[in-house]
Amino acid sequence: MSSPILLQSNVALRAHNTFGIDAAAASYLRVLHVDDLRAVAADHQLAAMPRLVLGGGSNIVLTGDFPGLVLHMCTSGVEVTGETQDAVLVTAAAGENWHRLVDWTLQHGLGGLENLSLIPGSVGASPIQNIGAYGIELKDRFHSLRMIDMQSGAIRSLNRDECGFSYRDSIFKHTLRDRAVILDVTLALPRRWQACIAYAELANELRARGVAAPTARQVAHAVIAIRQRKLPDPATIGNAGSFFKNPVVGASRRDELVARHPALVSYLQADGSYKLAAGWLIDQCGWKGRSLGAAGVYEKQALVLVNRGGATGAEVMHLANAIRADVAQRFGVDLEPEPVVV
Repeated sequence: MSSPILLQSNVALRAHNTFGIDAAAASYLRVLHVDDLRAVAADHQLAAMPRLVLGGGSNIVLTGDFPGLVLHMCTSGVEVTGETQDAVLVTAAAGENWHRLVDWTLQHGLGGLENLSLIPGSVGASPIQNIGAYGIELKDRFHSLRMIDMQSGAIRSLNRDECGFSYRDSIFKHTLRDRAVILDVTLALPRRWQACIAYAELANELRARGVAAPTARQVAHAVIAIRQRKLPDPATIGNAGSFFKNPVVGASRRDELVARHPALVSYLQADGSYKLAAGWLIDQCGWKGRSLGAAGVYEKQALVLVNRGGATGAEVMHLANAIRADVAQRFGVDLEPEPVVV
């Protein structure tokens, strides 16, 4: 006989989202095992409810109480699960903290994730967003994952191609958005590790530290130092990290913008397009350090929106929409929010 589903009602979510927004879940389940998810999928009443999968809560804006079922992924475990000719395979449960996973790999002498140090959130959220920083994206180290289809209760494995990764995007934001719950992620960490320090800010940090041939741990320390200087600690001031994606435009559009704004910050991509620095666009519109109500723009990084105390999700989105309107009016560029708005 299966165990009963231990649902809780009217559960406060403030401690479960890094923006620190006050909201509640009508129903809440702390997921500790895949059997918890199987039980939900098999229960017709629960399966029909609106559903929100929550990990570390670092990439979400709650605009009100959630009227359905929150599945809070609290699974744990990290282990070496195999190897290939070129890589060591490490599998981590969806509920594991991402930065703890990075630290675990470094403690075990495995490089490859160091550029992604200190990114907030859970392992299960990392493929959804295809997280990335300082020249590395998750897809560059991804091997496979396991997910449960909440419509059928079936468990599937997906490889990198099947996940449809692109810039801050994946299949989990599209055809699998309302079906998949990620169970664990397997990463392929290179046997022949080489430091990835082409990103100028990271190279400058290592140079300032007098490190010419960094180890993976030294790269991680440099990344952590940069992030701590630029980004606020959610434990101190509520935020969801970078709030907007860096917009990508074609070469001709970028050239038009440079003609009108010679200081435009942009980065050439492999396909010939250009990624524009959203923080620079926002800063040029005068938003850095400003607030609307209790929601504001961080003084040290215009790409980060913060909760200055008691902000609602509606206030955060009012601020975000005002910023988008100003950037669109001045530059003709649309900014797309990174967090999921619920």
